[in-house]
Amino acid sequence: MSKESEFFIGSIDQGTTSTRFIIYDGSAKAIASHQIEFTQFYPVAGWVEHDPMEILESVRICIAKALDKATAEGYNIDCGLKAIGITNQRETSVIWSKSTGLPLYNAIVWMDARTSSICRKLEKELAGGRNHFEPSCGLPVSTYFSATKLLWLLENVEPVRDAVKKGDALFGTVDSWLIWNMTGGVKNGVHVTDVSNASRTMLMNLKTLNWDEDTLKTLKIPPVLLPKIVSNSEVIGNIATGWPIPGVPIAGCLGDQHAAMLGQACKRGEAKSTYGTGAFILLNTGADLVHSKHGLLTTLAFKLGPSAPTNYALEGSIAIAGAAVQWLRDGLGIIQSSAEIEELASKVDSTGGVYFVPAFNGLFAPWWRDDARGVCVGMTRFTNKSHICRAVLESMCFQVKDVLDSMHKDAGEKGEVKNEKGEFLLRVDGGATVNNLLMQIQADILGSPVLRPEDIETTALGAAYAAGLAVGVWTQDQIFATEEKAKTARTFHPTLDDDLRKKKVESWCKAVERTFDLADLSL
Repeated sequence: MSKESEFFIGSIDQGTTSTRFIIYDGSAKAIASHQIEFTQFYPVAGWVEHDPMEILESVRICIAKALDKATAEGYNIDCGLKAIGITNQRETSVIWSKSTGLPLYNAIVWMDARTSSICRKLEKELAGGRNHFEPSCGLPVSTYFSATKLLWLLENVEPVRDAVKKGDALFGTVDSWLIWNMTGGVKNGVHVTDVSNASRTMLMNLKTLNWDEDTLKTLKIPPVLLPKIVSNSEVIGNIATGWPIPGVPIAGCLGDQHAAMLGQACKRGEAKSTYGTGAFILLNTGADLVHSKHGLLTTLAFKLGPSAPTNYALEGSIAIAGAAVQWLRDGLGIIQSSAEIEELASKVDSTGGVYFVPAFNGLFAPWWRDDARGVCVGMTRFTNKSHICRAVLESMCFQVKDVLDSMHKDAGEKGEVKNEKGEFLLRVDGGATVNNLLMQIQADILGSPVLRPEDIETTALGAAYAAGLAVGVWTQDQIFATEEKAKTARTFHPTLDDDLRKKKVESWCKAVERTFDLADLSL
């Protein structure tokens, strides 16, 4: 890519706990950024909400602060910013008033489990049960996806029902909320979502890339509520006056995990795992729609332009990964900062037989048990906080292995790319991957190499790539040229004995089974 800085691309990375804005130069190097954490609300056990207005303001502040930082470093961003991309936490759902621009309820976050009774009801009523919609959308009926959150809002929130009756309600994932506001809001804001975010609602047909009419009729969801679906890389609209960068086009939009896949330049047969609040493993299956028989999701990888071919993916979603470290810090006070866990866990060479399964709101792939709850088993008087910390790190890695084992079965030998040694290489990214011990444990538990890029924030980079591609500053050949990136990446190779690995995996599976059917325990 060009090393000149005559142009810049901005990237909004709106995650589950924070918002960032990053500015990249022509060589796709980050030159300035700003990040803000925002509030998570837990009104009832199992419920998780955000304030949509707080998210919106966090974006505004991050853009302004990053611009100030870049300008202070001597960059002429005002003349050179060609476009911005957006990437966001998926499934998290917002409904707002078209006339006032105000949210009608808090955003319901992807990990929220309040819709479990709706899911059970649908499973009983639908002819295909839990997998009734899977042939069209690739997803099971689950609390995870946006459709059940919308049903809950329609059933339980009177202002939502009133606005829907009056034709004054708009619904969308966080990308839709941001784009609508940033392109004018009540003054002709653009109501869109992209194919990757739409693929996580349970409402989009994966073949047609349109809202599925039969699904909408079955669930009694008015189509007028829903945004228009666009590709991941195209000019969607220009930023309105009143924002720090008016007139700049929004030219890329992807759900966070799809953006990370693009940021990692994953081609067909290649997989990545992003370690954030949760962990998300995606395998690019190219033009093939692979329907999982082992508990994975069939989803969309990316579509890089209105006329570009569609890349599909198999995905395994893990609800709790880095969030378990936050729980150690904020809930138990075992650590004072997230970075401290590596030092503590390194003081012991094993967990001492302790296994921790963070099923706080149930288990996602490949188990799909919303009746599961967290357990910590195998403790003795010998157990100390270092063993607990190491067990938390191992829990992330075991969950990733569970998903990859299913992925290998679904994709088969022809669906995966291996290196010259016949090894399947897992690309990793996300904040937690700075933890070298975590990455080594991951390689040991998988029994195969783990590749960490120099820039681990590939989610924001993927959104920047999509935007830059749409306005012609980069080409697909440049984005997917991985040779240079590989030179600066670090590879973690497995060192664990095969027999010990097998025994540890068996113990982990026993611990997982202990989590089942615990949701109704008396308080």
